[in-house]
Amino acid sequence: MAATTRILIAEDQGMMRSALASLLDLEEDMNVVATVGRGDEVVAAVRQERPDVVLLDIELPGRSGLDVIGDVLRTVPGCVVIVVTTFGRPGYLKRALESGAKGFLVKDNPVEELAGSIRRVLAGEIAVDPHLAAQALVARPNPLSEREREVLNASSGGATIADIAARLHLSASTVRNYLSSAIGKTDARNRGEALSIARDHGWL
Repeated sequence: MAATTRILIAEDQGMMRSALASLLDLEEDMNVVATVGRGDEVVAAVRQERPDVVLLDIELPGRSGLDVIGDVLRTVPGCVVIVVTTFGRPGYLKRALESGAKGFLVKDNPVEELAGSIRRVLAGEIAVDPHLAAQALVARPNPLSEREREVLNASSGGATIADIAARLHLSASTVRNYLSSAIGKTDARNRGEALSIARDHGWL
């Protein structure tokens, strides 16, 4: 009898998390061994359960799914990560694959397709939503440096320069310089617009 694939699901929406777990557990060759609802819970759960596959959302409280991928793979090197998200953006796809993910799928697809994608990835293939893959071929590359992304992201929610500086342990002038650079690189008029543009492109 073939070995059962052990799956961990990281998804913040409880209904979606339960539905995915229930439907994948119906597959004879799959077993959902754990589910988590926060990004900062993923690595500990992976360390404890040692799954074969981690299905990872991007927009998770505590920590972004994109930031978790590398830590998951370092914790369990044989594990494979598949991003399953509502946010099908070319920039997110690029970052996920660069971080080591082997799949990037959108939640609109039927669960039968997800199960098939899991099997293909375990067989050594890369599983990417075809529409998103086509978009990525013509997408504008991310112009922001890692520090510019970090500062711009920290500016959300109306955070002041002082707030951002304290949070990131930077001087106020350094924060202003990074924000100014990010605004220029995104062709925005202000930091709010720069943040919106960067999120729409999946650069953050």
